[in-house]
Amino acid sequence: MLCFILCTHVEAWLGRGFGRCVTLSGRNVPVHRKQRRGCNMPDEMARPLIRGRGEGGGSRHLEASMSESGDPVVGILGTGDFSRSLARRLVASGYQVVVGSRTPKRSVALFPEEAEVTSQMEAASQADLVFVAVYPEHHSTLVDLKPTLAGKTLVDVSNGLRINQEGPSNAEHLADLFPESSVVKGFNTISAWVLQTGPRDGSRQVFLCSDSSKAKRSVMQLCRRMGFVPVDMGLLSSSLEVENLPLYLFPSWRIPVLCTLSLFIFFYLYNFIRDVLQPYITEGKSVFYKMPIETVNVTLPSVALVMFSLVYLPGLCAAFLQLSRGTKYNRFPKWLDRWLITRKQFGLCSFLCAVLHAIYSLCLPMRKSARYKLLNMAQQMKGDSWDDGEVWRMELYLSVGIMALGLLSLLAVTSLPSVANTVNWREFSFIQSTIGYCALSMATLHTMLYGWDRAFDPAQYRFHLPPTFLLVLILPLVVLLGRLALFVPCVARRLGQIRRGWEKSRHIRFTLPDDDCRNGMEDVSHV
Repeated sequence: MLCFILCTHVEAWLGRGFGRCVTLSGRNVPVHRKQRRGCNMPDEMARPLIRGRGEGGGSRHLEASMSESGDPVVGILGTGDFSRSLARRLVASGYQVVVGSRTPKRSVALFPEEAEVTSQMEAASQADLVFVAVYPEHHSTLVDLKPTLAGKTLVDVSNGLRINQEGPSNAEHLADLFPESSVVKGFNTISAWVLQTGPRDGSRQVFLCSDSSKAKRSVMQLCRRMGFVPVDMGLLSSSLEVENLPLYLFPSWRIPVLCTLSLFIFFYLYNFIRDVLQPYITEGKSVFYKMPIETVNVTLPSVALVMFSLVYLPGLCAAFLQLSRGTKYNRFPKWLDRWLITRKQFGLCSFLCAVLHAIYSLCLPMRKSARYKLLNMAQQMKGDSWDDGEVWRMELYLSVGIMALGLLSLLAVTSLPSVANTVNWREFSFIQSTIGYCALSMATLHTMLYGWDRAFDPAQYRFHLPPTFLLVLILPLVVLLGRLALFVPCVARRLGQIRRGWEKSRHIRFTLPDDDCRNGMEDVSHV
C-alpha cells in the first residue's frame, strides 16, 4: 500500500513522465505510457530471447490495466521458439499475453516477464483470441479445452511436413475438432526470426483465411498493430494453399534453372569436343588445361545469349499468335503462358552467366598458360606484326560487350521489386522492352564481332562441326528479325487494333486514335 501511494505521488510530480503503476508478482512497478501503447518495440525486440527472471522466479501476472481498453487478451498454446517470439512481439505491441503450457514452472523462464505463463486450461479461459502454436499431430491433445474455447477465435500457425495437394488442411482439421470456435489460418509464413527482429520488406505480409469475417477482422487488426500487412485469402478452404506456401522451393525458377544447366552442359561438351578433344585425336596435342577456365569462358556467353533470347521469344510468339487468331480474347497455350510468367527468371539467369563471363575474361591473362603463349608469340614475331583488321575487331568487340553488359545490368536492377515499384508502367515497359532489345542487339553484335570472318574459314569446322558462335547466333537473330517484322506499319496497326478489342470474326469498324502506337517500341511488342 505504501509503495502504491509513493508511485502515485511520483507520477503526479513527474507529470508526463510515468503512467499508472501495475502490480507484478506483488510488486508495484511504474510503467511508461509509451510502453503501454506499444512504442517500446525496438527495445523489447533487441532483448535476448531467453533472459533471467527477477527474484523469486515463477510466473508474473499482468493486470488488465496494462493493455488499452477494448484490446483482447491474447493467449498462446505452446512454448516453442515460435511461441516465445510471438509472445515477445505481442508484448512489445502492447497486448496482454497469457501463455498456456503443460509445464508452466519449467517454461516460465523462457518468456518475457510481462507475459503470464500458466496452464493451458487457465490460459484458454482468460484469453479472447488464442494462437494454437503446437504441431498439428498434437491438436487432438487440446480436445479437453473444447468447452473453454467455445466462441473464441483460434489462430492456427502450423505447417505440414510436405506439400499437401489433396487435403484436408491442418486448419480444417482444427476446425473439425473445435466446431464452436472460429478458426483463422495465418502467421504460418512468418518465421520466429521475423517475429523476433521485426518485419522486413517481403516478410511483412501475413496471409489469413477464415469462414468467420469477424474473427478474421480481429486478427487483421492484430497484424497491423504488430507491424505486418494482412492479406485476405478468403474462406478457410484456402488454408491448404496458405499452408503449402512455405514449402515451395523456387517454383518459378525450376524451368529457367534447368534450361540454364542444360544449355551449359550442351555447349560445354560441344566446345570440349571441338577445342580439346579434336586436337588430341588428330594431332596428339594435349590441351586439357583449357577445361577449367577457357572452355568454361567460351560456354558462359553462349548460354547467356541464348537465355537472353528466350526472354523475348515468348512475347513474339504471343504477338504472332494474336495476329493469326485475330483476337486477344483466346487464352494462350499453357506452355506459352508459363513461359511468359517466367521471363524474369530467364533474364536473371542470363545476367548471371554474363557476369561470370566477364569475371572469367578478366582472369584469362593471370593464367600461366597465357604467359607462356605470350612469350612464345613474342619470340616468333619478326618485323611489324600490326594488323589493322584484328585491332579494330578487338576494340569493337570489347566496347560492344561492355555496353551489352551495362544494359543487361540495368534490366536486372529494374526487375527488382523495390526498384520496379518506383517507376510507372510505361517507364517499366520502356526499360524492359526497348532497352532490353537494345541490349539483345548489342550482345548479338558482340558475338558477331567475336566470330568476324572465322565463319568462312574451313579450318574452324573441326570434326565438321560449325563454330560455337554460329549456333548461338541463330536464336537471337530470329528474335530480332521477328521484332522487326512487328514494326511493319500494317502489322503494327493490326496488332494495336487487336489489343484494343478488335476481332476479325466480328464485323466491327474500329479506328485507332491518331496518336496511337507513337510511344516507342514497347507499344507493339509487350504482352
